[in-house]
Amino acid sequence: MKEKRNIHELIIREEPHLNNLLDPDQVKRFKEITGELRDTWTKKQMFRTKTEMEFSVLNDAKYPTNGAKYWQCVREQNTHMENLMHLSFDYRKNEIEIKKLEKKLEEEKDPLEKEMLKVELDEMTYNKANMQLVAGHRMREISEWSHFKKMYNDGTFDDKNVDTHQLLSYKKIMKNRKNTLTPGSSQPEVFNVLGQLQTIERVEEERKSLGHEPKKAISETPIYGKQG
Repeated sequence: MKEKRNIHELIIREEPHLNNLLDPDQVKRFKEITGELRDTWTKKQMFRTKTEMEFSVLNDAKYPTNGAKYWQCVREQNTHMENLMHLSFDYRKNEIEIKKLEKKLEEEKDPLEKEMLKVELDEMTYNKANMQLVAGHRMREISEWSHFKKMYNDGTFDDKNVDTHQLLSYKKIMKNRKNTLTPGSSQPEVFNVLGQLQTIERVEEERKSLGHEPKKAISETPIYGKQG
């Protein structure tokens, strides 16, 4: 089976044409590091690493509870799933365009038109490899978010309805923000934090009076993984 995401052959084919863009010494240097460039293209970072997901996205200040972290994982995973599906459609269209170009190339008699078709075919081939690379990275993120969903789903919150956990998690967020306020904080900032915290406390009381208290409380101290 032909290796996916391999642009080495395409780089080699494009080398002669780089003489139109680069100086001879630059073309020579490009040829010398072709293998390195292919390796760079293959392993370049695309989207977030596992470390960035945990410490940049799921940070404790923004998502202070396991429930908040879990539901953010759901959002992130779904975004990559939807993008992967759209990418799959684009890939299928690109494959059809390649077949159409190959057919035109076989039938074309005019030398200049044939040359143009070859350029378009190379471009479509590069697009194909790039889509394969992006798809692999999107699938990697989908898998990582699945890992984090399992890690944070400790059984202390409703994992069926996103709304159930939100009031408690927002309360912790606003309390954290309140603790960062200083005498130098601006009036709008203070007004916003205290106003939202006051609203959360009011809604909590209203829900209690209506018997809408959450069935389970969110853990104050994160406990990773479901408990036996």
